[in-house]
Amino acid sequence: MEHNLAVGLDIGTTKIVAMIGRKNEYGKVEILGIGKSKSLGVHRGVVNNITQTIQSIQQAVQEAEMSSEIKIEEVTVGIAGQHIRSLQHSDYITRPNSEHVIDDEDIERLINQVHKLVMLPGEEIIHVLPQEYKVDGQAEIKEPIGMYGGRLEANFHVVVGQVSSIRNIGRCVQSAGLNLEGITLEPLASANAVLSQEEKEAGVALIDIGGGTTDLAIFRDGIIRHTAVIPFGGNVITEDIKEGCSIIEKQAELLKIKFGSAWPGENKDNEIVSIPGLRGREPKEITLKNLSKIIHARVVEIVEQVYAEIKNYGHEEQKKKLIAGIVLTGGGSQLKHLKQLVEYITGMDTRIGYPNEHLAGDSDGDITSPLYATAVGLVLDGLKRQERRKLEQKGITHVEGEEGGEEESIEEVEEKPVKERRSFLDKLTERVKDFLDNAE
Repeated sequence: MEHNLAVGLDIGTTKIVAMIGRKNEYGKVEILGIGKSKSLGVHRGVVNNITQTIQSIQQAVQEAEMSSEIKIEEVTVGIAGQHIRSLQHSDYITRPNSEHVIDDEDIERLINQVHKLVMLPGEEIIHVLPQEYKVDGQAEIKEPIGMYGGRLEANFHVVVGQVSSIRNIGRCVQSAGLNLEGITLEPLASANAVLSQEEKEAGVALIDIGGGTTDLAIFRDGIIRHTAVIPFGGNVITEDIKEGCSIIEKQAELLKIKFGSAWPGENKDNEIVSIPGLRGREPKEITLKNLSKIIHARVVEIVEQVYAEIKNYGHEEQKKKLIAGIVLTGGGSQLKHLKQLVEYITGMDTRIGYPNEHLAGDSDGDITSPLYATAVGLVLDGLKRQERRKLEQKGITHVEGEEGGEEESIEEVEEKPVKERRSFLDKLTERVKDFLDNAE
């Protein structure tokens, strides 16, 4: 596979998407091919049938290969699911020599210390995201590198997940004949695809409504502040319609997409849809008012759970206000009148997020659907990883920040050994690879 190409593999509860992209000369991303298959074997973002998941991955990959005529070898995979949780943690180190300025190694030492936190059995820290630093008690420092000080402190946002769930995803990817190039947290991937830097600075909550889970990522001052995964998504709405109207799942899904609305006041009492009966049985008549009542009840429950998480972050406080409000994305965000309902429940400005923030202007309209937000984000992440690797090979150190980071010229680098402050997801990817290699 060419070097400037990246493949995102979104293993969702409802669908699996393989997407191939490359950067054009304007720094925007062109999508060259896309493949989609029904996801069998994934429940609420967690693999529960390895064989079926492998088959679904292979189907999506083959479709993407056919549409782009490119052979896929490596993929960047998203992890989500109900096992993901996050916590806030503060930690500090005392530096042996305060005559020297703070450098990468000090920060690495501090982050490594956070990794020694004791987790519940079977859990592992996936992400350690520094929020702000303190140097010798001086607070609100965004970048301490280059400063003098004896005590370095930081607040961290720590994301935790189950090791076995992550290894199972690695196993499925490897058994489908692919190399695991990187692992990314899905809410972060979706955020990269649909949010602008201004929104991340002003304060914004991204709600990604998938089939099995609803992911939340909160940004402020350009830094991710809070993440959560709520174990409900579009599938529970379909399930409720199926039970409430006594129809089969396929019909319930079609009803939801074609006639569903999150706002029950919209439909008149006399609006009726006729559903063909099974095997010659009488057709069923369903009023649209009833349908949207069923949908409304479940959507309110999901939105209220997400809003409770946003309030948990402390959105009411002046210091933590989310000026850019809420951005809805994912397949579930396409439900009619959802934007209005979310605004009504939360009182926050809301928009639907389309993943066109970094895509080339002539991208196909289908690709810019909220359905593909995570897949586009994973492609972006894969391309970023490749750029970092190229810089490493050239011998340029790269300090990874939230956006880009700083680069130094090769002349400066010669004074100190080349050392990359790598993201812990890169290290996690390597650990998953090692585990799979040894388990063979």
